[in-house]
Amino acid sequence: MANRWCAKLDLWFENDRSKTRLIRRRHTGPLAIQQPFYPEADGAAHVYLLHPPGGIAGGDRLSIHCHLASTARTLLTTPGAAKFYRSDENLSEQHVHIDVGAGAICEYLPQETIVFSGAHASMKTKVSLAADSIYIGWDLVSLGRPAAGERFHTGNFRQSVEIVREDVPIWFERLNLSGTRMLTAQPFVLAERPIMGTMVYAGPAIENAAERVRGALGEGACAVFSVSQLERIIVCRYLGARMSEGKSLFRRAWEVLRECAMGKRGVAPRIWST
Repeated sequence: MANRWCAKLDLWFENDRSKTRLIRRRHTGPLAIQQPFYPEADGAAHVYLLHPPGGIAGGDRLSIHCHLASTARTLLTTPGAAKFYRSDENLSEQHVHIDVGAGAICEYLPQETIVFSGAHASMKTKVSLAADSIYIGWDLVSLGRPAAGERFHTGNFRQSVEIVREDVPIWFERLNLSGTRMLTAQPFVLAERPIMGTMVYAGPAIENAAERVRGALGEGACAVFSVSQLERIIVCRYLGARMSEGKSLFRRAWEVLRECAMGKRGVAPRIWST
C-alpha cells in the first residue's frame, strides 16, 4: 500500500590510514545517516542512523545492513527513540544485519525502542563476526509509555538477536510477547516492570568481567541489573521501571567492557547529551 514505508540502508566502512571512512552508502526510502563524527584518537567513526518519519507504523519495514572491512571501527547509534505505533493487524518490522571483518570493532548502541499498546512489532538483529572481531550491542525496550501512564495491554512484540562467528552461532535469543493484562501482572513474567534491556559483548575473553561490571555499578543495581559471563560472551540485562535508570546502568557497563576489551575509555556520542 502507498501509505507503507519499505526503507533500506546499506553502509560500507573501511580503514584508511588509521581512520574509518564511509566509502559507500545506498538507501531506499526514509533511512539515512549524518556525516560520521570522529571524537576518538583511534579514528573510530561515530555514525547516527536516521529515520526521518520518527516512528514505524503498521506495514512498514526498515532494513539496515552495515559492512565493516578489516580493522574498521564504528559506533552506530540513533538520535532518538524508535517508536512502533499501534496497528490494526499489519506487522511493523525492523531488520539490522552487521558484518564485522577481521580485526574490526562494531558498537551498535541505539537509543530506546518504545512499543505502543496495540502495535504488532518485530525486531531482528543479526551480527556476523570474523575470528578476531569485536561486537558490543544493546537494546532497551519500553512496553508502552509508563511515564505517561500508558501500558502495553494489546498487541504483539517479537525480537530476535543472532550472533555468529565464522558462520558458527555463538549467541541466539528470541522473544515473543503478547500484550495482555496477564503478561504484565504475573511476577514470573515481567514482574510488572515494563522496561527491559539486553547488552551483549562478543570478543576476546575478559578475566573477571562480570565482577568488574558489578563492582562499577554497585550493590544498588542488583535489584534491576544482572551480568553473566560465558567463554567469549558477556550478557548484561536490565528489567525495571525507569528508562533513565536502564540507560545509565548500560552506559556504565559499556564503559567498563570497552576499557577491558579495547583499552580505551568510553566516548559517548554527542547526540546522547541533547
